[in-house]
Amino acid sequence: MKTAFYCVADARYFLGAVGTINSLRIVGHTEPVVLLDCGLTAAQRDLLAPHATLVDAPVDSPPTLLKTIAPRERPAETMVLIDTDMIVTRSLDAIVDEAARGRVVAFRNDMDRHVAEWGEALGLGRLPRRPYLAFALVCMDRGLAQPVLGRVAELQGRIDIDRTMWGRDEPGYPLRYADQDVLNAVLADEVDGELVTAHDARLTPVPPFPGVELRDAATLRCAYADGTEPYALHHFIVKPWLERTHHGIYSRLLHRCLAGPDLAIRVPAEMVPLRFRRGPLAYLERKRVNAGQRLRWHVREPLAARLRGPGRESGG
Repeated sequence: MKTAFYCVADARYFLGAVGTINSLRIVGHTEPVVLLDCGLTAAQRDLLAPHATLVDAPVDSPPTLLKTIAPRERPAETMVLIDTDMIVTRSLDAIVDEAARGRVVAFRNDMDRHVAEWGEALGLGRLPRRPYLAFALVCMDRGLAQPVLGRVAELQGRIDIDRTMWGRDEPGYPLRYADQDVLNAVLADEVDGELVTAHDARLTPVPPFPGVELRDAATLRCAYADGTEPYALHHFIVKPWLERTHHGIYSRLLHRCLAGPDLAIRVPAEMVPLRFRRGPLAYLERKRVNAGQRLRWHVREPLAARLRGPGRESGG
């Protein structure tokens, strides 16, 4: 394979995976998709199988630590690792071409993070400070991907998942962000900084997607006021297909990718929450959810904060 996309999903993330894959097809990507199955149902596998190569995940492993498996088992010349809570909003050809020239291409996280203890925690020694990259959308040339992902897979065994943000979220834990911290440490240790491209975080924005406007729902095109177009929207933490969230720009695009008329993967309506279906009842459900969210933002939470009084927000 010249280029392939790699993602991970279980039964709960099925609709996110459908949204990601359909968005890739809408913006013009026809390359193979390799999906690591961490517990899809038989019906979900049947829907995905014609559109993705399904690879079985190891048993009893947290999905957040399994991103390295599919690209190492089914390598392409250029590998794009993408999270299944991302909607791609324009062609990724530019970053694929950049990575194909022997580079790692990724996007800065919206926080600047460097932990001196990474070296000790991972047995790597002192590490240079580099831009802190998100592990949500990463593109690598095979020559770099194989050693980097192999090392990440090896060192992830040192993560105490219960201390990470996926567990009790211990603020001082050096590997609080789990595989993302390990990836950044490995890149700092093993890859010349000149071979790593760190694109601006605003090109893969996260909630509440400040300044991003939907320009064309049919093509998924989004842009900032200055004309900059992000590559993808990343709805990390809360997942709109699992929880009732404000029907904002990401949810509008997810609706397009789950209920549009021209989709690669067509999911039966009964497998999709009402608010992401087509028709008047779905429209009314979206309005109802948005009204509830506005009430929470403008009335319930401010009132609760006033009742707690100053200095009591953290339970003191």
